[in-house]
Amino acid sequence: MIGQAKGILMECHRITAEQAFALLVRASQQTNTKLDDIARYLVDTGELSGRRGR
Repeated sequence: MIGQAKGILMECHRITAEQAFALLVRASQQTNTKLDDIARYLVDTGELSGRRGR
C-alpha cells in the first residue's frame, strides 16, 4: 500500500520516491496516524490526509 501511495505522489507531483515517502511520513506524524493508514487513505481517495472528516 505504501508503494502505491508513493507512486501516486511521484506521478502527481513529479517528485522522487524519497520525497514521496517523506511526504507520507510527515502526514503520518502531523496527524498521529499510522503510515499504512495514511497510504491507504491516499490510494482510496487521492488525498494526502490521515483522518477522514478533519
